[in-house]
Amino acid sequence: MNALIMLHNSVFERLERLADALLPTLARFVFAAVLFVYFWNSGLTKLGKEGIGGLFSPSFNAFAQIFPRAAEAAGYDITQATLLQKAVVLAGTWAEFILPVLLVIGLLTRLAALGMIGFVVVQSLTDIWGHGADAGTIGAWFDNLSDGHILDQRAFWLFLLIYLVLRGGGPLSVDALLTRRQAASG
Repeated sequence: MNALIMLHNSVFERLERLADALLPTLARFVFAAVLFVYFWNSGLTKLGKEGIGGLFSPSFNAFAQIFPRAAEAAGYDITQATLLQKAVVLAGTWAEFILPVLLVIGLLTRLAALGMIGFVVVQSLTDIWGHGADAGTIGAWFDNLSDGHILDQRAFWLFLLIYLVLRGGGPLSVDALLTRRQAASG
């Protein structure tokens, strides 16, 4: 029995040493593989014009996605949005482009992950209350189903992002490169 315990400890101690390097990089890879295109495409639906100008001219889709009830009341006319609503729509649109890129390259990883956590929370609340998501879409924890688009799915998203907040981008990130450069010059 002692030999088995020693073998177990030996194998998993080696794996634990790899975890510090492997897990943050793997977390960023999983974000890139699963969520990057999702957020990028969602951001594209919010552009009012083609190209870079669209980042400063939100579409009625942006207004309707972020403020669904206000957009409906205004006839989906983005010009009827208040200054605050326009600022929130622009910030949300920019966040869908900027934060995922920062996470994938590992630049300001912890701050970008915090920003994405806030984004996902607001997105989820908007889906539930603003768009009136039904119970099946919302899902429920501790049930026998794992396919709720909001509670189940986004719990995994948040876990991944919380991990990046706590651990950073890992050794294969721009953050690590900048840290190594600073250490070498300092």
